[in-house]
Amino acid sequence: EKRQDGEQDKSAGEKGTEEKKKQRTPLETLRLFAEAYSRIKQNYVESVDDKELIEHAIRGMLEGLDPHSDFLMGDDYLDLKESTHGEFGGLGIEVGTENGFIKVIAPMDDTPAQKAGVKAGDLIIRLDEKPVKGMSLSKAVKLMRGKPGTELMLTILRKGEEQPLQIKVVRDIIHVVSVKSRLLEEKFGYIRISNFQIATARNLLEKVEKLQQQAEGSLKGLILDLRNNPGGVLTAAVAVSDAFLDHGLIVYTEGRTADSKITYSATANDILDGAPIVVLVNEGSASASEIVAGALQDHGRAVIIGQQTFGKGSVQTVVPVMEDAAIKLTTARYYTPHGRSIQAEGIKPDIELAPVSIELSKKISAHSIKEKDLTGHLENGDGDNEKQGKSEESDAEAAEDPPSDDDKRQDKKRDGKKQESPESGDSGGDDTSKPDDEEAEDPQEKQDSQEKVLISEDYALSEALNLLKGMSIFLKSPANRIQQDEKAQEKAEQQEQQK
Repeated sequence: EKRQDGEQDKSAGEKGTEEKKKQRTPLETLRLFAEAYSRIKQNYVESVDDKELIEHAIRGMLEGLDPHSDFLMGDDYLDLKESTHGEFGGLGIEVGTENGFIKVIAPMDDTPAQKAGVKAGDLIIRLDEKPVKGMSLSKAVKLMRGKPGTELMLTILRKGEEQPLQIKVVRDIIHVVSVKSRLLEEKFGYIRISNFQIATARNLLEKVEKLQQQAEGSLKGLILDLRNNPGGVLTAAVAVSDAFLDHGLIVYTEGRTADSKITYSATANDILDGAPIVVLVNEGSASASEIVAGALQDHGRAVIIGQQTFGKGSVQTVVPVMEDAAIKLTTARYYTPHGRSIQAEGIKPDIELAPVSIELSKKISAHSIKEKDLTGHLENGDGDNEKQGKSEESDAEAAEDPPSDDDKRQDKKRDGKKQESPESGDSGGDDTSKPDDEEAEDPQEKQDSQEKVLISEDYALSEALNLLKGMSIFLKSPANRIQQDEKAQEKAEQQEQQK
């Protein structure tokens, strides 16, 4: 009984202390800060620079809020500005924090980190011999960047691995080409967006126009690959979404302040004129890429395939506070057209695919049990039919269908969507040339070969292409055309009423 009374007294004391903390005024809190500052200056084992101490305090305030708020000084601020324009020096990974460690959100395409085998979801626990536990995000990024040609040893924890892995990465100048494209078989286009930069939407429009020219006027459908896309500039994500929508809400943001409540809506003219879209996502798709996937999903404009996305649904605003300093502050959450908050939830794909390769899929298929594997199964009973079936199959494979009238669609107008080309020209880097003295290779054969390799090595892409073909056939069906005509008439009537 005495012990219980003692515990009650202790609990009451703790409660009183907590109430006192709650009642502390802002002025008292500032006095507490001043007292701590004074004690550090007087008693710390080494002399501390005032400027450095204040910077640490500001950084601590911001990093204590969430994993994405930060204080940017000098080179850190410069690095941020460079990364949004597409060139900087380092490893080529987008990172955040988790449980005190540095988490890889996604490696960027064609960068040293990706080539070395760094994967989305990896937890970095050491940079060379320096533990990162408790290290600020800005300091970790600063350590990862450096002179091209220098090495950095990453020690990482990876899901499914019992022991930490060590990956050596050689730093390089990172030229981020955010948009790449390719024409796949039967006039289906493929566009890969690796991150969202200021020029991404403009480059996307150029790539789509180029694909449509290669497809002799129009595309039957498009695969938009946002896998391992860590995000980037919000307005770029809005512009990319706008390219595929002709009306309606794209995304809206809400925070505590009035200026954080912003709505972004689509303008007229869908650059694909309603052609089907399949969007590929995975756990490395974050932030701006989730805005695009969420907008197209809510409008029913695209089918989302892959794994559930990262779940970064917050908006960071970079506020310059000095010429060489800024604070990156989380100011709002963003919401999809249907009002979904993606924060810590992500976008759930319409069709979930496990992250497996074509080779693994074949192995799984090879070990699956079929009727012929069962003990005592009935024989086919007609060997001639089997031979005949093989012959007919071979004949069908050899035949080529002539192009239909539906395939010869006219060029579309893009009044509201087309933008001027960048001064530097095509930034995609897709074109290559050969010396005159080499034997020329048929460009069409080379492209066909590259397409086959791309599709055969990527299970998700292969499945997306198969789905896209089916969607294209469905859209051409008479029943669907009648439905589309009714929707178009209804939309025209609504616009007329608004006038």
